[in-house]
This record gives sequence, C-alpha cells and structure tokens, in this order.
Amino acid sequence: MYARTTTVRGDPRAMDEGIAFCRDQVWPTVQGMSGCVGMSMLADRESGRCIVTTAWASDEAMSASAQMVKEIRSRAAEALRADSVDVEEWQIAVLHRVRPAGDGACVRATWLDMMPGEADQMIDAFRMALMPRMEELPGFCSVSLMVDRMRNRGVAAVTYESREAMERTREAGTSLREEFAQHMRATITEVAEFELTIAHLHVPEMA
Repeated sequence: MYARTTTVRGDPRAMDEGIAFCRDQVWPTVQGMSGCVGMSMLADRESGRCIVTTAWASDEAMSASAQMVKEIRSRAAEALRADSVDVEEWQIAVLHRVRPAGDGACVRATWLDMMPGEADQMIDAFRMALMPRMEELPGFCSVSLMVDRMRNRGVAAVTYESREAMERTREAGTSLREEFAQHMRATITEVAEFELTIAHLHVPEMA
C-alpha cells in the first residue's frame, strides 16, 4: 500500500471552507480513481495547516493518479487560501486499528529521519516493540507508519478518540518516541497534533 500526502499551509479563517471542499469535492473525485483505497484529512485550525492523505493499492496506481489530482489539488489549495503546498509520497508500512475513529478524534504525528538502509529494521521494531505499548494508552484508536526509503524518512500517526485523550498521553507519548528513536538511532524532526476532520481510509490491517 502507498500514500500521497498533500500538506497545505493556509489561512486559519478558511479552514472550515477548505474542509468542506475536501469532503464534498476532493474525496468523491479521488474515490472514483482506479486503485484508490481511501482519504483522510488532518487539520490544525490555529495554524491553518492541514494534511490530506490519499491511499493507493499500488505504487503504479498512485503514479497513474498524479496528473489526475493536480486540478482538484489546486482548487483545494485555493479554498484553503494556501501559502504553500507540499506533496510527498510514501509506502504504508504499518496500519493497526483497535477501534474506529469517531467524531472528535485527534491525531499526533511524528516525523523522523532514520539511518540509511534501516527502514526494514525500524518497521519491525515499530511493530514488535512500540505498537503494543501504544495500544495501552488511554483513548488509543489506531496507528500508522509510512516510510520514504529513498529519503530515509518516516512518519507515524497515532489516532486518539478525543482531544482530551490525546492531551492526556503527551507525556507518555514523548517517552515512547524518545526511547524508540534512541534505540533506532533515528532523529525526530517534528511532532504535531491535529483534528481528524475526514476519515475515509480503507487500508486493510497491516500490523
């Protein structure tokens, strides 16, 4: 499974309009494309930053969609009054759900740089050592790990049932991240928290 993320930094005042456009226009458009297996949208209403992720059954399907999504991506950027748009492509290495994410769910995302050639080792350690401990956190719904092997990068996203649950896990989450990064000789480059505004990812369990 593969994913394309589009990170838009826009006007916080346009967030509701942008979310509505992605829900009513972007999702129906990509849903009909061959190989599409879902879409999600994360939003930070204070900063105006949002991340739209589309998931694809194969690298070929993702590549084939690249030209088709350009127009709708531009229109979404306009709706969000974007200052910048950044597009990245990833392999979905892990996806594990304990419960569905309902209304009010939030996501904490962690980006990291990993040692060259150690993607497989990091994925295995994430599954075996980190994921079982994440499941014990209060309000945990699901976790995903995406990797970019060419750039030696990864991003993990943990979904919680509410903002309150996410806030309660900040200290424990920090401890788990730092311990894992030290063990893997990886560098955490950013941690950010978002509201999960669209949750239509139909990627199968990949734990």
